[in-house]
Amino acid sequence: MTALSLGRLEIVTPRTIWPNEARDFTPWLLQNVDVLSDLLGMDLVLDVAEHPVGNFSLDLKGYDETTGEVVIVENQLEPSDHTHLGQIITYAAGTDPTTIVWVTTGFRPEHRAAIDWLNQRTDENTRVFGIVIRVVKIGNSPSAPNFELVAQPNDWEKQVKRATASAPGEASAKVRQYREFWEAVLEQIRVDHPDWTRARTNGAPWCNTSLGLSGISLSMAWVNGSLVTQIYFDSRDADLNQARFDWLHGHRNAFETALGQTPSWDGMSGRKGARIVMTSTFDDISESERWPEMTTWLIKQQIRFRGALTAVGGVDALRDIRPL
Repeated sequence: MTALSLGRLEIVTPRTIWPNEARDFTPWLLQNVDVLSDLLGMDLVLDVAEHPVGNFSLDLKGYDETTGEVVIVENQLEPSDHTHLGQIITYAAGTDPTTIVWVTTGFRPEHRAAIDWLNQRTDENTRVFGIVIRVVKIGNSPSAPNFELVAQPNDWEKQVKRATASAPGEASAKVRQYREFWEAVLEQIRVDHPDWTRARTNGAPWCNTSLGLSGISLSMAWVNGSLVTQIYFDSRDADLNQARFDWLHGHRNAFETALGQTPSWDGMSGRKGARIVMTSTFDDISESERWPEMTTWLIKQQIRFRGALTAVGGVDALRDIRPL
């Protein structure tokens, strides 16, 4: 038998790739957010670097596009230290995030224990992740990032807390029902369209998928008891939401022709967002035997909405829109 010739994996010092944390690594992470998204299992959007918190600057701030929850990221191109642990707590107090991410080249045991303690002691809506960044290459190949998730919430314990905190209360039962429903939907989406979302299930009435542009999402939701699919304009800039909505409304004929349906155009007057909505005939989430039908409808509507957007110029056209 011919002997196999295998390359050797080499470890590259991160600072040879990113000499300066603020000038090199943070901007790179901002532009390569998919690395964190894949690792954390969320549709992460990072939109602010060096975000001011009092007299300090948080490395990166963003949100989970699926849930709208705030995410903060603190970077270190060195092993973890007490200073950065204190900064993270300070930044969290100033930004009220749901997800806290600490990226280092290695965690000291005491700091790894601190993350575990925070995940055990905080409420079920707070998550702290510890990520180690490594850089590797084989022979003369380009260097590649190799992130490793070394500390994370104990999701099972948090789910148990959530399920039993107010059980058998109606609110707790509803959260469990939403969670189970969206898991069924996402399971099928992962099979048919894995590029749509990295989201994990949640207990909210909605579940968003990404369109590849910050401030606009394809949202699946239960609204006033009915299952809907909607293009939702949810930028923090209300004027930008309105400008994008108005632009699409100006292309309404072409959009609706491609969609093959007539949606509801809701400018949500007096509110920050705007939306384009298709409402289904499904009006009872408790009919679990009909969940496969609901899932099929949601996926078909997503395909139609994505096709209609493409017909009028796609997400690139919306990216160029500016508020008046």
